[in-house]
Amino acid sequence: MAEFDLLVIGGAGIDTIVRVPDLPVPYADSVMVDPIVSYVAHTGTAVALAGKALGLRVKFVDFLGEDEFGAMVLRRFERETLDFSWLPSAAGTTRAVNLVSDDGRRMSFYDSRGVAGQRLPESFYEGWLAMTRHVHVCIADHARHVLPVARRYAVTISTDLHDWDGSADHHKDFAYAADHVFLSAANLGPRRDEVVADVLRQGRALTVVATDGARGAYVATRDTAGVRHYPATPPPAPVVDSDGAGDAFVAGFLSGVLRGATVDRCMRRGLAAGAFACTVVGTAERFATEADLGGDGALI
Repeated sequence: MAEFDLLVIGGAGIDTIVRVPDLPVPYADSVMVDPIVSYVAHTGTAVALAGKALGLRVKFVDFLGEDEFGAMVLRRFERETLDFSWLPSAAGTTRAVNLVSDDGRRMSFYDSRGVAGQRLPESFYEGWLAMTRHVHVCIADHARHVLPVARRYAVTISTDLHDWDGSADHHKDFAYAADHVFLSAANLGPRRDEVVADVLRQGRALTVVATDGARGAYVATRDTAGVRHYPATPPPAPVVDSDGAGDAFVAGFLSGVLRGATVDRCMRRGLAAGAFACTVVGTAERFATEADLGGDGALI
């Protein structure tokens, strides 16, 4: 039996969240806002912690700065008992500033700092690849080279392309190497179904999911024709922050995959987990558990 259900590669960092009345923010010299708070966050953190909340055995690896922000990350993961291994980055810990409006929408200013040509050494992570059932590879450039190595170890792969426009070259290695591909519909417009179909045609994906916020999500699979729409799951409490909702969807969906659930149930798990995340302030402060998804009910 594998030691881990889910190995997450890349995506540790800090989000500084500024709450604003509305988006877009009108220009002004000064705007009074609620207290500004920095959280341990980013996509890998959220997928790892959301997966752990759903009972998955999770391992997380990444670069991290030897700075105050890296220390924040390590303290949080120690409290969460999240199994995390890291290598130091001379560029420091990756950060973002997210503007979050009163209705929960967000705009992220992502600091994609890194060292040119930096990559995770194969010797650093290959042992964990041999002990996991599935690997989720974040689209950081330093994680790109994990994709062919994961294929050698015959583990299934997922990735989240976030707000890919369907054309940018940076994302294509990830899009075409993964078994389960997630992306936001935000930048796809009328090309949504075309881009989803292209990923299936050019890559090896079994499922491609485009999430679309309050409009729900769309899924296409290799063994069925067309794109199916799933309406959003009503959140269990008022929406306060959409940060981390897409990552929670990914974890909810993958937890279903790893338990042998149908695509239909995986979608419903993802939508329920994403809706729950929207009711929590911060990117990765709390995620849905199995009880939150309905216990023994229809969602699982």
